[in-house]
Amino acid sequence: MFHRNARLTVHGRKLIIERHQAGWKQAHIAAAMGISRKCVRTWILRYETEGETGLQTRSSRPHTMPTRTAPEVEQKVLAARAEHRQGPDLLGPKIGVPARTVSRILRRHAVPRLRECDPMTGDLIRSSKSTAVRYERARPGELVHMDVKKLGRIPDGGGWRVHGRAIPRDRERRPGYDYIHSLIDDHSRLAYSEVLPDEKGPSCAGFLERGIAYFAARGITRIERLMTDNAWAYRHSLRALCAEHGITQKFIRPHCPWQNGKVERLNRTLATEWAYRQAYTSNTQRTAALDPWLEHYNTERSHSALGGKPPISRLALT
Repeated sequence: MFHRNARLTVHGRKLIIERHQAGWKQAHIAAAMGISRKCVRTWILRYETEGETGLQTRSSRPHTMPTRTAPEVEQKVLAARAEHRQGPDLLGPKIGVPARTVSRILRRHAVPRLRECDPMTGDLIRSSKSTAVRYERARPGELVHMDVKKLGRIPDGGGWRVHGRAIPRDRERRPGYDYIHSLIDDHSRLAYSEVLPDEKGPSCAGFLERGIAYFAARGITRIERLMTDNAWAYRHSLRALCAEHGITQKFIRPHCPWQNGKVERLNRTLATEWAYRQAYTSNTQRTAALDPWLEHYNTERSHSALGGKPPISRLALT
């Protein structure tokens, strides 16, 4: 297969044959065209064996691949991806296949990335942009990120995920919204979340106070910096509490949510693995499932940024 640095195209190969038939020596052809003698010999032999068809560009893929994963294993990987909707780092240990092999199998079969799929159905819905610029604080508590995610409440008996979109919506009984408040430590990725009825100042302050206690019980005895967006509640209602605990407030640049990317990523994980992972029949059922999932996230779920280990592995518990 030719590439941008290739010396020869089909026309260059034909020129080799023409010069050879005109009586040129192979060494002279190689010197004139800036290629090796072996290359000249290869094309002459291929022309003698196959004619002009042998001069056409063909794939450089090997005829056999003895080390390629068996088709049965590939089908097992694809079935596990469809069932669990997880990435290579999580699927690999379940199947007994290296994560890198799982990744190659998924790419080979053109399986879309999780970030491009609907978390409930697995259907391809969008493409997203990623960045290679990463950073991480050196110690737990040095920087903690805080944010709120707005989530529609589930009506009693379940919503459209249970009954389907064909059912008529009762516009007189809109269930409203829940607000998922979250904290995540930059170094360890230890996370804490609560479902609250609003995102007003007292709710944010109360959540932060409980989050500080939650982190302290798990080894992060002091939070040095707190990064948030520029919401009014964060700018005006957390001052006293942050001053009391010696926390320096940091605010992202307006309209640049990627600067608070770790908690934004946690919001997406919450949506994918907790809020939309299954069809709940009531809002109470979904809310009750948050604490068990959070415990799993902090103590068992492997994290790609931590080398496949859970957040608790980076903390010295007291």
